[in-house]
Amino acid sequence: MRCTLVHDIDLLLTMDPEAGEGRLGALRDAAIRFEGDRVAWIGPTAAAERGADEVVSGRGCVALPGLVDCHTHAVWAGSRADEFERRLAGEDYTAILKAGGGILSTVRATRAASEDELVALGAARLSRLAARGVTAVEVKSGYGLTPQGERKLLVAARRAAEAAGLRLSRTFLGAHTVPAEWRHDRAAYVAQVIEEQLPLCAPEADAIDVYVDDGAFTVAEGEAILRAGQRHGLAARIHAEQVAATGAARMAAGLGARSADHLERIDPAGIDALAAAGTVGVLLPGAMTYLRDPAPPVGALREAGVRLAVATDLNPGTSPVADPWVCATLAAVSMRLPVEDVLLGLTRHGAAAIGRDDLGVVQVGGPADLALVAPPPGEPASAAALVQTVGLTAVRGVWVGGARR
Repeated sequence: MRCTLVHDIDLLLTMDPEAGEGRLGALRDAAIRFEGDRVAWIGPTAAAERGADEVVSGRGCVALPGLVDCHTHAVWAGSRADEFERRLAGEDYTAILKAGGGILSTVRATRAASEDELVALGAARLSRLAARGVTAVEVKSGYGLTPQGERKLLVAARRAAEAAGLRLSRTFLGAHTVPAEWRHDRAAYVAQVIEEQLPLCAPEADAIDVYVDDGAFTVAEGEAILRAGQRHGLAARIHAEQVAATGAARMAAGLGARSADHLERIDPAGIDALAAAGTVGVLLPGAMTYLRDPAPPVGALREAGVRLAVATDLNPGTSPVADPWVCATLAAVSMRLPVEDVLLGLTRHGAAAIGRDDLGVVQVGGPADLALVAPPPGEPASAAALVQTVGLTAVRGVWVGGARR
């Protein structure tokens, strides 16, 4: 059995408050030992057993659980650079979508791409996430919008994650938008999602998502689709309250949804519903920044006790961001999310959003997933130093299941 020892770690953030100091379970001058794909030992460097197949110094670094990017659309084809310029010139995203752009533009390009082409594109993007410390990622479909097209994306996501060496959660998002050919009869498209797409795609997915908002699906349509997905054994997730307050988060919480994502315009009733249901709120600061949206009511969400995850929302139009640390900084600066909450959002709470409570935490017996990160030159090995700066941290090592990427 292969053994790895990472020792002399200036700061190990276990994300387990029972294992160390504070909410992040911090340990100083720490070491961690992997045996096979599990964590075998955690403790002070002075007490570490030195014999191992791989010995790595963590001097000057912060170690933390492998990051969990719990909301991405990482498999697509085509470009939306022209749309980016149009939005800079003042065009509204919802208007672009209603005119056949936005998601629909990506749908056209993705439908035309082969599965192998999508795998290559997706693997390149996921490898970028992995290089920044991500060890588990969620990937949604949603750019096929036909039974076979949606299945092709889910299969491509699996193959891309395997190529990138990442753990994967796949989400069926046939209800991303109503495709152009069904704009005359949206009820028929909703029926197709439920009756044709779901049966074909459910075996390739872990969860189901619906985009409920102005210009997308209604709360009633979203509830019908989510309930159908649950009947197929899929966990419910939802894009909610991004463009307008619709009550989508409250509806999804009532179904026991794992997460409600975006939340820029969530109301007090929605916040209370998420808290009561234990539904994770997923913050997507990349999309908020690109669309120039207001920040979600982070203070109210925290006060209510809603667990908050932070994710990239990696996609071709509204969050073309493949660095979770950039999103960490944006969450702190633009959303006023405290540093500890940012790091929990990238790890333990992100894992909860994909139904993997064993991930996002470093503990004996748990998965051997770890990111070793050096703060900027001259900065101390601290949680704040990782979140404060953009582009100055260096990822020194990433392990997934005990194997170094």
